[in-house]
Amino acid sequence: MSKKIRLHEFQSYLAARLAGTSAQTAAGLLGVQAGPDYWLLDLADSGEIVPLTSLTTVPLTKAWFAGLANIRGNLYSVVDLSAFVGKEVTPRSTSSRLLLIGTRHGSNAALLVNRMIGLRNVDALTPEAAADGPAWAPEIYADNEGRRWKKLKVRELLADENFMDIAA
Repeated sequence: MSKKIRLHEFQSYLAARLAGTSAQTAAGLLGVQAGPDYWLLDLADSGEIVPLTSLTTVPLTKAWFAGLANIRGNLYSVVDLSAFVGKEVTPRSTSSRLLLIGTRHGSNAALLVNRMIGLRNVDALTPEAAADGPAWAPEIYADNEGRRWKKLKVRELLADENFMDIAA
């Protein structure tokens, strides 16, 4: 029960921060870790964060498609973000989270990530020259701890044919 209360408090805190900031202001980015990579999402696109629940596997799908999750009676397709970008499969642990990204855009999609990092201040990040990457990850930033952050554009990810093609 205390986990649910803490999660609810964290989500309330994020909602309050979102209401008080625009996506381009100082703390308008949510940081997550997926495999060895660090990702930034606009708070407006980040959606709800839920603890990892049991996933129902779907046969004949690609390895990065983690399965289906029942979140309060709604089914969400879950993609392992690390595996999707060609890295290792995300371990299922108590710190693993589901980031419900598609609701705002009319899609019940979720990303499986290793852990939530928290809010990031875009002013504290240094833009780097982006390598040729997908349209949904066009920007790269560095922080003062030497970590490289990729900015994930949710709308573009949901429109990507590779992301939507889960058939093996």
